[in-house]
Amino acid sequence: MDSVIFIVGDVPVTLGLAIAAGAALVALLLMGLLITALRTGARRVAETAQQAAEALRANFVQQLAERDGRIQNLDEQLWRERQANAGLLAETAALKARMAEQSRQSEENLKRFETARAQMTDEFKAIAGDVLKSHGETFSKQNREQVDILLKPLHEKIVEFHSGLLKDRSAMSEQIRALAESNLQITTEAANLTRALKGNSQTQGAWGEMILSTILERSGLREGEQYLTQQSHIGDDRARLRTDVEILMPNDDRMIIDSKVSLTAFEAHVNCEDEDERARHLAAHITSIRTHIRTLGEKNYQRHARSSLDYVMMFVPIEAALSAAIGGDAKLFEYGMSQGVMLTTPTTLMTVLRTVRNVWDIEKRHQNAEEIAERAGSLYEKVAGFLTNMDRLGQSLDKAQQNFSEARNQLSTGRGNVLRQIEMLRELGAKTSKQLPQGWDGEQDAPEGVSLAQSTERLEEVEFDGPQVRLAGE
Repeated sequence: MDSVIFIVGDVPVTLGLAIAAGAALVALLLMGLLITALRTGARRVAETAQQAAEALRANFVQQLAERDGRIQNLDEQLWRERQANAGLLAETAALKARMAEQSRQSEENLKRFETARAQMTDEFKAIAGDVLKSHGETFSKQNREQVDILLKPLHEKIVEFHSGLLKDRSAMSEQIRALAESNLQITTEAANLTRALKGNSQTQGAWGEMILSTILERSGLREGEQYLTQQSHIGDDRARLRTDVEILMPNDDRMIIDSKVSLTAFEAHVNCEDEDERARHLAAHITSIRTHIRTLGEKNYQRHARSSLDYVMMFVPIEAALSAAIGGDAKLFEYGMSQGVMLTTPTTLMTVLRTVRNVWDIEKRHQNAEEIAERAGSLYEKVAGFLTNMDRLGQSLDKAQQNFSEARNQLSTGRGNVLRQIEMLRELGAKTSKQLPQGWDGEQDAPEGVSLAQSTERLEEVEFDGPQVRLAGE
């Protein structure tokens, strides 16, 4: 039996009972702590989940707002284009009506003028006949001249009016012809654009490549140096693959752009008035874009072109078409990235191309800086070498000056020096018409300020012939 530790009331408390009670108490405490920890963790998990849900909701709401904004902008742009087209048509109709009215008025004026001229001619004929009949042979030449003077201004006015009317009709005909040609040109361009939008896939593809080429020209990149077109590569199955555009990077990398046009279903979706038919055409349009994405992703242009990027940029020429597809399928971008395809429009592509051009400009500046540094180093070395030669030349000049001073001293100083003996020869009767320059008389040093060149010129006047010395010119 267990030993009794103490007695509570009439109940003896043994060692086993005390251990059991302690274990039960510890278990209760542990259970309390566990429940508290579980409640705290559950509350934290709930708060974290709520914060994540709110962040996702805010992000989703923001994406919806951006999408609605883009759709609204596209609708406004389409409305403005339609309003502009309607305005042009209205203006054309108004011009046609105005030209028709002017033509009608001109014809009426011409008829009235011809009627008035006929009436005036008849009246003048009648008056002239009456005058001739009344006066007969007595109608003198002077009277006829007076009649001519009276009728000539009227005749000139009639001729001037007729000429102006003919000119007005000619100008009006030219304006009507120009208006008709302009209307025909507008109609032809509209028909060509309609055929391009509704034509076969090859025609649509050529149109998309033309839009892509225009954007590349406006981006500032240079063809052949910063981007290439229609490059051929060999695929895995030895089939030839041809890329539309390859954007070259300064680090010898490249970015692939391929134009894809899917407008048949989109055109039907835009022009259809029945909502069910619009939804059906929109679904067909989304399917067409997904098919282009899948086909482009399977070609792996970036791998065959040896690009380090893991995607190809798929260019959609009409932003409204891509916006409508994204509006019907919000995961279209995610699907494209999963296939290694990034969807772009003229606006986004122009941004990317301008960025690449700026990178090229920065690279060019870096290359120029390196060339400038090299040229500066070469120039510094040239200047350093020139200064070294200048130092050597200065040392040579100093040494020459020293040698000249020594030779001058040998020539002009000391007892019995050469110049003194020459002067004595002149005093003894040597025939000469010249004298030694001042300071070279053999009795004192040469004057200060006599340079090496001047002394040399003076020495040229003295000639030495063995032991004999004579002045130049003798």
